[in-house]
Amino acid sequence: MKFLEQLIAVEGTSGDESRIKDFILDYVIEHQKNWSVQPTIVQGTGFQDALILIFGQPKTAIFAHTDTIGYTVGYNNSLIKIGGPRVIDGMKLVGEDSQGRIETELMVIENEDDSMSIKCVFDRTIDRGTPLSFKPNFIENETFIQSPYLDNRLGCWNALKVAETLENGAIVFSTYEEVGGGSVGYLAEWLYKEYNITQSLISDITWVTPSVAHGQGVAISLKDGYMPRRVFTDKIVELAKSSGIPFQIEVEHSGGSDGTSIQNAAIPVDWCFIGAAESFVHSPLETVYKSDIQSMLDMYKYLMEKM
Repeated sequence: MKFLEQLIAVEGTSGDESRIKDFILDYVIEHQKNWSVQPTIVQGTGFQDALILIFGQPKTAIFAHTDTIGYTVGYNNSLIKIGGPRVIDGMKLVGEDSQGRIETELMVIENEDDSMSIKCVFDRTIDRGTPLSFKPNFIENETFIQSPYLDNRLGCWNALKVAETLENGAIVFSTYEEVGGGSVGYLAEWLYKEYNITQSLISDITWVTPSVAHGQGVAISLKDGYMPRRVFTDKIVELAKSSGIPFQIEVEHSGGSDGTSIQNAAIPVDWCFIGAAESFVHSPLETVYKSDIQSMLDMYKYLMEKM
């Protein structure tokens, strides 16, 4: 899990993904010599801070978003949410502006009109527009991992572990997911036009609910706020049953992922969200069971071989 801890430590709120993209790219360049297949690396002009790896003759793509939730600094050290982070008085935030490194705390202010505002406590005015993210605090024991940003650095970790043995497929490290998408539409379209890829799996982390529990295997989602095509999800579930790998079925009334952007794109590409479930969502205490991480990785390896 040391590599997962390293992934989490790289700051990269939505719109500020260049560092995490470079970190993943450097990792691929360094380690691909030990993989079953050395991928074609697609990045640079026209792809912004996204990254695509092409293995062999791909039929299916894995999408893993690299961005995180957090805050951006507004006027007079006020804080503005990036995505949907939990607001917890006293939580530690980190970042960097033109004047140097920042470690600060969030303060909740109750206004006279009963509204609430948030700001950061710091000994100077932080540059406007500075991204701030949860301070890393990685905890591992025999049962679970607890850390900020398991959503979705764990999804990226999963994709990179699949890459070690992947012979045919594509892996996409996307951006902007936490604020409603932004790169997945053109990335999926590029894969469709260049490689006729019409199947996609969303390597992301879902929520523990009264019906989706820790320790019950990876969650295969049949519905969130959007509706993947039933023929495709039926295919995924039948393969999952034949795999012998623990899994559970998720059906939710809300939520979204990179699959949302694929469904909204003008391309005939199927998608299915498959990911481990976490508690304390969008907080510094996100928690995932290690057995669910293992079943997630095993399921992706199995499906990428069979599809």
